[in-house]
Amino acid sequence: MSALKIQVEHHPATTKLESLGVYDWPIWRKEVSRFPWTYQQDETCFVLKGRFTVTPDDGEPQHFGPSDLITFPAGLRCTWDIEENVEKHYDLG
Repeated sequence: MSALKIQVEHHPATTKLESLGVYDWPIWRKEVSRFPWTYQQDETCFVLKGRFTVTPDDGEPQHFGPSDLITFPAGLRCTWDIEENVEKHYDLG
């Protein structure tokens, strides 16, 4: 079993989001779809809209939605299943 873990904080404080500079990060949008993904570098994102499930190749599905602050570790191989169109701020590295 992999040691790579997805970290999530539901409804983080506005002060935390501001200190991270979340609102200055680029925005990524994606329609309802399903696709495999491998993270080449760490990614932190803040979900603005939509609902999706990310299933690591060697783990259990995790469900995400609006106001989730998520960190995906470099090297994570997973499948994204977008149930409602997604819009999120993201930061790489």
